[in-house]
Order: sequence, then C-alpha cells, then structure tokens
Amino acid sequence: MNLEKCMPGWLKRIGLTSALLLFVAGIVFWGGFNWALEATNKESFCISCHEMEENVFKEYQNTIHYTNRTGVRATCPDCHVPKEWGPKMIRKIQASNEVWHKLLGSVDTPEKFNAKRGQLAQNEWNRMKKNDSQECRNCHNYSYMDYTEQGPRASRTHPKAFDEGKTCIDCHKGIAHQLPRLDQHIGKQNEGAPELSHGEKPAEAADKK
Repeated sequence: MNLEKCMPGWLKRIGLTSALLLFVAGIVFWGGFNWALEATNKESFCISCHEMEENVFKEYQNTIHYTNRTGVRATCPDCHVPKEWGPKMIRKIQASNEVWHKLLGSVDTPEKFNAKRGQLAQNEWNRMKKNDSQECRNCHNYSYMDYTEQGPRASRTHPKAFDEGKTCIDCHKGIAHQLPRLDQHIGKQNEGAPELSHGEKPAEAADKK
C-alpha cells in the first residue's frame, strides 16, 4: 500500500519531514510556554520584586494561611491566580499592568504602597466578588464544611451567608494582608465619649500628654 496515497493534500504539499519537524517544534514551544507559565506561578516569583517582599509578603507571614496546625500553606498564586486554564490566562494578561507599574515605580516604597493600599485592595475584592471567590473555593468547599467542627459564630453565620448568596470575600477581608484605612461612620457616638480613629489612642488621652 502506497503511504503517499493515504496522505492528505496539505501534508503532501509540505512533505512528511516538514510536518514532523513542525510537530516537534509545536511540542517544544508548548512545553517552553507551559514551563514559563508555571515558573511565573510560584511564590518565589511573586516576591522576587521588593514591592511584594517588603510589604504584603511580610504581612502574610503572620497569618494562618502561612503557618497553621495542619501545615497546609496557601501561597500567593493559590489566592491570586485561578487554576482553570481560561481564567488563569486572563489573570496573566491583567498582570501585565502590574509589570508596567513596577517599571514606573508606582509602589516601590512602603509609603507609596500604603497610599495605594485602599485602591489595590478594592481592585482585588472586586475581582474575587466577580468570580465568586473562586480561588478561596479551590480549598474551602461549602459542601465539605462540617458546621459541628466550627466555632459558634462560624457555624451560625456560614449557612445564613450561603443561603443569601454571599461569597467568601463579602465577609473575609484582611485575613492575609492588612486592611486599608477605612473611614466607617457606623452608629452615633455617645455624648462625652472619646473619639477613636483607626485603633489609635483616644484623642482626649493624646491631648493630655
């Protein structure tokens, strides 16, 4: 049987050797692309710039996601990069904006970073709200929760939150990084009570010193 007669027209035009070389080149390209993708999806890469290492990474090291009784650690990409291929590629494309700001030096000092902390946090909260806290649910699945093993507050709040259609980030902010300074005017201050601001000492006490 003549193999050439069974070959499709496009294969005859480029030749069997060229087709094999293209196939091998495709495998090499895909392997290299996937290797580079995974290399940029490691914690060591995330903290390779001092903006992350000196700010959010230090905060994260003092949280339960870094050190806990089970020894299971959630690293930077676990929380900030989706595992699914499509969403992961979209997130990687969005990250090009972060590279641009790295070059501009937008947050290259703690002062600059803290000045933008509120905006940066809100951007991430909005992203997680939009994708139903996808990265959180890679580890924390509602269906697997045993409410009898949770504390009274969590066991009471979780079922209610799930029934109301809330997602993780609606309640769980500031669990891996410091919260930005937020002015929240809730309730009416009692007359004569000292004014408190962001956990600082009461204004009256500070004036007496």
